Amino acid sequence: MFQTGLRCGPALATPTAMLTIVFDLDGTLIDTAPDLIDTLNFTLTEHRLPPVPYQDARPLIGGGARGMIERALIMKGRAASSADVDALYTPFVAHYAAHIADRSRPFPQAEATLDHLARAGHRLAVCTNKLEWLSKRLLDTLRIADRFAAICGQDTFGVQKPDPHIFRQTVLRAGGKPERAIMVGDSVTDIRTARAANVPIVAVDFGYTDVPIATLEPDRVIGSFAELPRVILGLTQSKNVMSDQAFIRHKN
Repeated sequence: MFQTGLRCGPALATPTAMLTIVFDLDGTLIDTAPDLIDTLNFTLTEHRLPPVPYQDARPLIGGGARGMIERALIMKGRAASSADVDALYTPFVAHYAAHIADRSRPFPQAEATLDHLARAGHRLAVCTNKLEWLSKRLLDTLRIADRFAAICGQDTFGVQKPDPHIFRQTVLRAGGKPERAIMVGDSVTDIRTARAANVPIVAVDFGYTDVPIATLEPDRVIGSFAELPRVILGLTQSKNVMSDQAFIRHKN
């Protein structure tokens, strides 16, 4: 499926080599845990509930605000009915929107790598379970939103990852082709999304998953964004990933 001839350098990739590289947001591009966990604990304490320790709260990130709240309540042995989650959701979003980038920052070398991939001719996009307007506010505040041809959240198409529809529609909105795309993420949700969408998945090992990411069997694992251009080049040239059989494997 993937063509050879990709050049990850200053020269532009040929049109046949161009990829749409779709990034998860929280725990992949941006270290959002400090502000998300601060917001979670502010919201919990405002409702006279105990806060969640930072290290325990970190793996709760990735399923959107509602999912984070629900898992935090369950962790504390509390009821997590829709009404309970709803009572915390609105104040959570309001507080988070006001403090969205107090301490959140791109992971090391993320910005330079995005620029490198763009110079190589690739389209870049974000596909996240965060609300779209919060995602755009975060990336705007950090001054990197303009690097992406599309920024799509759980409300953009009415579905969340791991539903492959959100991935495919993100690629299309970015102007790319789903069969010429790669997912970059940090969690089992991202891996399941990529598998369902029949695309390769590169996983970062510095994200928020509570198990070693390699045990979830992504196609590749990177420990630094500096590795990503080389890994993408290897994926495009690898017979295991280029072949139709690899994509059939993703379908099963």
